Amino acid sequence: MRIGAGGGEGRGSGPRGVPRGGADPARQSRNAAVGRYGERVAARYLVEAGMAVLDRNWRCRDGEIDIVARDGPTLVVCEVKTRRAGGFQHPLEAVGAVKAQRLRVLAERWLPAHPLGGPPGREVRIDLVAVIVAVRGAARVEHIRGVG
Repeated sequence: MRIGAGGGEGRGSGPRGVPRGGADPARQSRNAAVGRYGERVAARYLVEAGMAVLDRNWRCRDGEIDIVARDGPTLVVCEVKTRRAGGFQHPLEAVGAVKAQRLRVLAERWLPAHPLGGPPGREVRIDLVAVIVAVRGAARVEHIRGVG
């Protein structure tokens, strides 16, 4: 018998006794709800900052763009990361160079599918929006412009 790193025993469990097929379904549902809330907060924040939100949760075979916005003449692809306050990792630490490059590829896929987004070749900026959900009170938003 093998003992997992998190102390879960047996062949059917991974770390912390979670089934190997993935995370606990209830936890996934809570995390998805927090993520949806964070995207709503981020979209509202961007509009209040003077941007026009053009699309949300756009998907293609290469991935998903959380928010597509226009900031003046610039097309902005926003990655939104939401975490509960007191978490182990700041939300923006979850986005590295590989993710930024994937967002650029997704922007290239989004433009031809949305002619009202502007002509190909227009300036595209990748932004990160971190939403930190407080235990009480309003969520805190951090917006980093022009990454990767």
